[in-house]
Amino acid sequence: MMNSHVYAVIMAGGPSKALWPSARKKLPVQCLDLFHEGTMIELTVQRIMRVVPPERILVVTSREGKETLVTSGTLIPTGNIIAEPSARNTAPCIALATAHIKTKDPEAVTIVLPSDHDVRDVDAFAGIIEAGIRIASKKNSLVTIGITPTYPETEYGYIQIAEQISEPEGDKGNTGYTLFRVKTFAEKPDYATAVQFLESRDFFWNSGIFIWHIDAICREFERSMPDLYKDFSSIHQHLCSGSADEVVEDVYSWIHPVSIDYGIMEKAEQVSMLVGDFGWTDLVSWDELARVNALHENPEDSCELDVLRMESSGVFLRKPPGKVVCMIGVNDLIVVDTGDVLLLCAKGESHKVPAAVDQLRRENREAFL
Repeated sequence: MMNSHVYAVIMAGGPSKALWPSARKKLPVQCLDLFHEGTMIELTVQRIMRVVPPERILVVTSREGKETLVTSGTLIPTGNIIAEPSARNTAPCIALATAHIKTKDPEAVTIVLPSDHDVRDVDAFAGIIEAGIRIASKKNSLVTIGITPTYPETEYGYIQIAEQISEPEGDKGNTGYTLFRVKTFAEKPDYATAVQFLESRDFFWNSGIFIWHIDAICREFERSMPDLYKDFSSIHQHLCSGSADEVVEDVYSWIHPVSIDYGIMEKAEQVSMLVGDFGWTDLVSWDELARVNALHENPEDSCELDVLRMESSGVFLRKPPGKVVCMIGVNDLIVVDTGDVLLLCAKGESHKVPAAVDQLRRENREAFL
């Protein structure tokens, strides 16, 4: 489906503390080649190009991220890379992209997706996105994609479903997709709550992927976040008349960080959820990356000729080429060596890496961040 009114917005914010020390200020996570298949942003663009041509794909990133993408080259036009003056979470990011898209096409259907997800079944992914486009084109519902949980993950948000919609609106005869009304969104739970979510069978992982008609999302911004709606309506007007750089700078100097889940989705009048089982993982930690690495049939991420293992197992290793590593009697570790930084972390504890980054920042060790 190459609908002429369909656009995609890839959110590619700043560095991810979760994947430090590989991800840095000057090398954000979307620019990492984590599986020797291409950078995360390249893989995201390639996936969504099955549905949207490159000239209608926008990337919202930081100024440093834009510079990196332009320098390294990208499949999309460089004019489609939008730089935020500062990180303000996903609601302002999406509002800024919506202002840009509205100047191009007031009848646009927009797909919003992060740049740091791993997707194994790209064909199934494209099929779900196309179903979401057909549903969102009706203008009466915001569409999100939920992933069937397979274990009690505490680093993901969740979506609780209400009743099933037996036949996706505008998609008659298609029995390949399952659609539900959304009851509520839930923040990252503790372990006991995550177990309850899993056992209830009415909670899904929140993929952070959204599809909506521009009228529908603008309506919800105006209803739930009227101040933000007013600010970005001003940006839209200036985009229509020429440059909006000064207005964007001004707006970003005072708006507060708000997630799209909290600011819009939790308050929206109509939200539908498509079940999307296409081998999805949000790379929120080194533990998640280590788990997914095995799915890529690459159980150890380094040349075995440079690694000596003696009575050791379950070690996820990232190291510079040419460095010899000897492991004796160690198990269930995450080891990330970037040359200037060495991270040693017990498996199951990598969610604490951002706290280590914060500690280094407090100690003024910015050169390592």
